[in-house]
Amino acid sequence: MKQDLPFTPSRLERCISCGYCLPACPTYALTQEEESSPRGRINLMRAVQIGELSLDQTLEQSSFCLGCRACESVCPAGVEYGTLLEEWRSAAWQGSNRNIIVKLLLFAVNQAWRVRFLGAFNLRNFKKQDQAEYSLMLGCFERGLFPGISKAAQLNLPASVSGNQGCCGALHAHNGELERGKEMAKELGDKLPGKILTTSGGCAAHLASVLGKDRVFEYSQALAAKVDQLKPVMINGKKARVALQDSCHLRHGLQIFNEPRKVLAQIADYVELPGASDCCGAAGTYAILRAKDSNKVFEKKAKEIAKLDLDFIISVNPGCTRQLKTQLKKRKIKTKVLHLAEFVALSNSINA
Repeated sequence: MKQDLPFTPSRLERCISCGYCLPACPTYALTQEEESSPRGRINLMRAVQIGELSLDQTLEQSSFCLGCRACESVCPAGVEYGTLLEEWRSAAWQGSNRNIIVKLLLFAVNQAWRVRFLGAFNLRNFKKQDQAEYSLMLGCFERGLFPGISKAAQLNLPASVSGNQGCCGALHAHNGELERGKEMAKELGDKLPGKILTTSGGCAAHLASVLGKDRVFEYSQALAAKVDQLKPVMINGKKARVALQDSCHLRHGLQIFNEPRKVLAQIADYVELPGASDCCGAAGTYAILRAKDSNKVFEKKAKEIAKLDLDFIISVNPGCTRQLKTQLKKRKIKTKVLHLAEFVALSNSINA
C-alpha cells in the first residue's frame, strides 16, 4: 500500500453505497444531487484514491459538506465519515486551497498564549477548587465570545480551572490539520489532570476521540447524574418553556442526546424541537466560510422554533449558540438563546 494515499483504505471500503445516508444529509436535502451526499462524496474520495480525480477537482464538495456526521447515526455499515472528511480536508486544504479566514483562525489558536489572550479582557472570578472532580476546559473562541458559559458550568459542578490551557485542536482537525489537531488534544490532556469537563459538544467529540471517553465529559453528561438536586426555572409563576438544539458532534459522534433532555425536563417545561438533531448550519467555521449555505440550512429550523412559542432555545455548543443568536435576530424571532450551563445557572446551584 502506498503511504501517500489521502484516505485510510479500510474506511473507504466500509461504505456499501446503500443510500441510507441520503435522507439524513442536509446538503443533499438542499440540492438533491448525488455528489452532495455522503455516499456521493465517498465516491469522490475513491476517485481521488485511485487517481481518477485530483484533490483540486473535489475541493468544492469538501467545503460544501457541513461535517455534521448525521450520516453516521443512520449508516448500517458503520462508516467513519467524519474521519474521512478530516482526512479529505487535510489533503485538499493545503497551500492556496486553504481559505485565508481558516488560516487566521488556526493561527489565532495554535499556541496556548494566543488562546489565553482571547479571554484576557473577560473577568471570570472562578471559584478556587483544587480538589475538584473535574478539570474545566475553557475553550478557545468560547472564552472571548461567551465567557459566562464556563463560569456558569462551575456553579453547578465541582471543577478546577487552570488558566494555562490552549485549544483542544478540534478547529485544526476539522479544517485541514488533522495531525496537529490530535497533537493539541494530547497537549491539553497533559495540562488538565483527571476528568476533563467541557461545555462544547464539538470539543468533547474531538477530545474523546484522542484521549478516550473515560477522560472527557460533556457538561450535560456530567450534570445528568445530579439533576434531582436542581430546582425549576420559573417565569411568571410557570416553568420556563424551552427546547433543545442538539450539537451534531455530540449527538452523532458521542451519541449523547438524552442527557441534556433529562436536565431540561427536570427544571423546565421541555418541548421537543422538530428536527432538533438536524444541523443548525453553524458547523464550526461553516457559517463564516459559507454563510449563504448556512442560512439555507437554518431556514427550516427557524420556522420550527417560531411555531413553538418558546421562552428559550437551549444549545450545548458555543458555535450553535452563536448561530442561533445570529439567525433568530436576523429573522426577528424573539426566542432567547442560552447555552445549557447558562440556563441551569438560573436554577438553584448544586451544593457540591
